[in-house]
Amino acid sequence: MARDVHVRREAPIPEGVNVSIDGLKVTVEGPKGRLERDFSHMKPLLLRVEDNKVVAEAYFAKAKDRAKVGTVIAHIKNMFIGVTKGYKYYLKIIFSHFPITVKVEGDKVLINNFLGERSPRVARIMPGVKVSVKGEDVIVEGIDVEAVGQTAANIELATKIKGFDRRKFMDGVYIYKKKVVEE
Repeated sequence: MARDVHVRREAPIPEGVNVSIDGLKVTVEGPKGRLERDFSHMKPLLLRVEDNKVVAEAYFAKAKDRAKVGTVIAHIKNMFIGVTKGYKYYLKIIFSHFPITVKVEGDKVLINNFLGERSPRVARIMPGVKVSVKGEDVIVEGIDVEAVGQTAANIELATKIKGFDRRKFMDGVYIYKKKVVEE
């Protein structure tokens, strides 16, 4: 079992972003908002801010520990993009049998008349995520990539059908584009 003596990865902090680290709890603040993340389950890892960079490192690291260092840095880079730019997912409403109507009510997305069903199908919106319906498009946006992705997945899964031939019954709401907001 080979171990690396020292594994180190860095993420440069963008301009206008403040990072504070308390143990393995990371808080990132930027022009779009604030994100917090707890990495305390990534135990042999050390996190700190050094020379306007976030540094993640591990000593005498096994293969899993090397992977943890890279994973934490990737999450922190996603947080930087979220607080400076934001994320946007686009979903398309597709139907060929019954006209589907989608509307947002509070923290839920209601999908009515899916395959002619009388009761609406419900998808949960994660906290901090905004959902809007424009024509045949459902737009999901926010600063936390995981919350935005989970909300889009919840909407897509709400229209998942079983027991039908997928070649004929393609009705549903599907993700077709993911992007970082460049505004």
